[in-house]
Amino acid sequence: METISAPFYDFPKYYDLVYGSDWKAEYDFLLACFKKHAAGKVRRLFEPACGTGRLLVKLAAAGYKVGGNDLNSKAVAYCNARLARHGYPPSAKVGNMADFRLQRPVDAAFNTINSFRHLTSESAALSHLQCMAAALRFGGLYVLGLHLTPGVGEPIDEESWSARRGNLAALARLWVTKRDQRKRQETVGMSYDIYTPTRQFRILDRCCFRTYTARQLSGLLKKVPAFELTSIYDFSYDISRTLKIDSQSEDVVLILRKIV
Repeated sequence: METISAPFYDFPKYYDLVYGSDWKAEYDFLLACFKKHAAGKVRRLFEPACGTGRLLVKLAAAGYKVGGNDLNSKAVAYCNARLARHGYPPSAKVGNMADFRLQRPVDAAFNTINSFRHLTSESAALSHLQCMAAALRFGGLYVLGLHLTPGVGEPIDEESWSARRGNLAALARLWVTKRDQRKRQETVGMSYDIYTPTRQFRILDRCCFRTYTARQLSGLLKKVPAFELTSIYDFSYDISRTLKIDSQSEDVVLILRKIV
């Protein structure tokens, strides 16, 4: 099989296939969060690290005014083409999720699939949360999902899944190659086997994530007094079941509400 070593984000069509198939659970969860936790009506939405806009286009179709940013210009172009194709403004911009300012505050924002951990320093993570607080109006929500490193037991070091859309199919695999708890760095290898009617090839990539224990995450949130942590969920996206973060927690979705 032909192998291409390159950032997977540079292949937005395949990225969208691999990560876009489970949009419905996140979409339903976000709508439930807006209704349950936001103060006031939610009309305007923003997604930092929006990628291909798999959720933005669905939310635009539901009547929301949407926008987003992402460092990858190819992903942003794909997202804007998708929005325009469905009759919505091409509202995604190339930008840094840790250094941006919106012209007008939004009612809610979301980042559900671990993109936050791409910010590999405490200063970048803090800057991101401060930017998000500034981007929200009073009573607005930020829905933030990420993987924690559990303090007991062994963390999950590998996962794989498949996806299909028409004649296009993919097999994705992610595995941890190195974890340094002192430096709070986790290096992850990624392979994506792509199958089209005329070609089969593999994309190889790797990335570095910042690690968070429950205690480290709590310490970071305390540095952003503009937010209160109103509820916590997990990646099952069950709005009826909240949880408390403890030493065994791994997948968490934080509901942060702007209070000042």
